[in-house]
Amino acid sequence: MKILYVASGIPVPGNLGGSTHTYEVARGLAQRGHEVHVVAVTREGRTQLKHLWRPAVLQWDGFTIHHIDIPKIASLMTVLPILRLARALQPDVIIERYYNFAGAGMIAARVLGIPTLLEVNALIIDPPSERKRRLDDRLGGPMRRWATRQCRWADAIVTPLHTTVPAVIDRTRIHEHPWGADVDRFVPADPPHDPTLPPTIIFIGSFRAWHGASHGVAAARRVLDAGVACRFVFVGAGPQLAEAQALAAGYPDITFRGALPYADMPAVIQSADIGIAPFDTSAHPALQAAGFYWSPLKIHEYMACGLAVITSAITPLDRIVRHQSEGLLVPEGDVTALADAITTLVADPVTRAQYGVAARARVVADYSWQQHCADLEAILTTIQAQHTR
Repeated sequence: MKILYVASGIPVPGNLGGSTHTYEVARGLAQRGHEVHVVAVTREGRTQLKHLWRPAVLQWDGFTIHHIDIPKIASLMTVLPILRLARALQPDVIIERYYNFAGAGMIAARVLGIPTLLEVNALIIDPPSERKRRLDDRLGGPMRRWATRQCRWADAIVTPLHTTVPAVIDRTRIHEHPWGADVDRFVPADPPHDPTLPPTIIFIGSFRAWHGASHGVAAARRVLDAGVACRFVFVGAGPQLAEAQALAAGYPDITFRGALPYADMPAVIQSADIGIAPFDTSAHPALQAAGFYWSPLKIHEYMACGLAVITSAITPLDRIVRHQSEGLLVPEGDVTALADAITTLVADPVTRAQYGVAARARVVADYSWQQHCADLEAILTTIQAQHTR
């Protein structure tokens, strides 16, 4: 199957979660024998107008990237180059990664009669409290109409959680599939850590309120103040990094490594014993409106590396990490409960190791990129067959 995958505004290769997702899907489908072409950018915010006439072509890890460096908010400027590319390639299917101001792939597919899979990774219709929604309301709802039209055009929609898609869309065309981990790269530390040494607790992610990094630092302070022997490592960047660093001042066992290249992540995670992901949806209106649709890449990768995981007791996180099976669940926003859970796992290396083994097994069985791409292949095969009847 020849596949054109439009990921407007996403840097590929890159270090963003969206970059990882796009790369893993493209690579995984290519490894399954398909010819994959990806439309992406070289880096966020870069503008090269010459790409509108001649995209920069790069062969990468078994698939082809067509770089069209246009700011994400101006993604619809790429309609003509993507239409030309689709005419030249004659793909069997087009996948488009949904974004408010994108849709060039969907337009090209509509013009050329090519079946489409719309990939939705966030809430399509923003809740009324969001600035974009308020602006859209004042303009009479053009963004909502365009979003709904793309969903109607799509032969199928894939998303981590069906509530991301407007209720007016036929639910039989929506397929729920979480993101995953590369279980061949993200593997347990070899040799295993010495259980007699103080364990390391790691947080990886964006320093934004809903990721709960500050909750993690506050919990770390409580644990260390209680005299528990362990160390904490925080990896990532974002608007709350300075606040988190200030909160950790005077605690030498709390360190910050900043944003690191994605290629370093397996070794970084392998250096730890416990992974924390204290998400807090109270700081994210869209997550409160639709449920936790954000597929948690870091949780899958913690688990693939054999770490015991502590995360928030919210669906669907509680389906991925089952309490006292792959780790522990705590109420979101509850710093005391998070500190208690960390203390429990630090004090019990046997249970911690058992959770880690179970976590690895669960990801390999149900949450690998390999499984994700096999599921996508089945959907793509079905919609292609429906078009050729």
